Amino acid sequence: MTDLHAIIKGCIAADRKCQKQLYERYYGYAFKIAFRYIYRYDRVADVVNDGFVKLFRNISQFVAPTEGEAEPRLMAWIKRIVVNTAIDELRKHNLMPEIGGIPDGAWEEPGNSANADNLLLYKELIFHVKSLPPSYGAVFNMYVIDGFSHQEIADQLGISVGTSKSNLFKAKAYLQKLIKKDTQQAGICNL
Repeated sequence: MTDLHAIIKGCIAADRKCQKQLYERYYGYAFKIAFRYIYRYDRVADVVNDGFVKLFRNISQFVAPTEGEAEPRLMAWIKRIVVNTAIDELRKHNLMPEIGGIPDGAWEEPGNSANADNLLLYKELIFHVKSLPPSYGAVFNMYVIDGFSHQEIADQLGISVGTSKSNLFKAKAYLQKLIKKDTQQAGICNL
């Protein structure tokens, strides 16, 4: 595994090889984040690429502390850039929902032997989140999955804090109905 600090320094120096290493190392992570907001596979790839362009343009602003904290900090920074890029894309298209197929390989991480049940549950959750109205889905993703505060969501989406809270409440209620319906159709009884 190549030293992350060396890769970051190379990216700051605009070294294409280091940029490629960083891109390949975190592409899947960024793709999964963007896919929660943008539902068409081809457009997600564009959002991720735009996010990496922004990252490389501003990487000199990234401060990686100690060795053990560099990766979590970088991942948080990538996450924020990708979420913001996805939101910009949604705004550009007036938060219109998009529908597209999800290639099975999009869920797999190279070298990661994820629990099959957890992967299935994650796919089902994302499938249901994608069925939410776009304004509910964006708030749900930002608050529940990405950890934004209601104030940050309001600022990003140009809505009030009250609207953010209301949309989250409605999104959760809508998801509960969908999940309850799924469990009833599957014949699963409540214990």
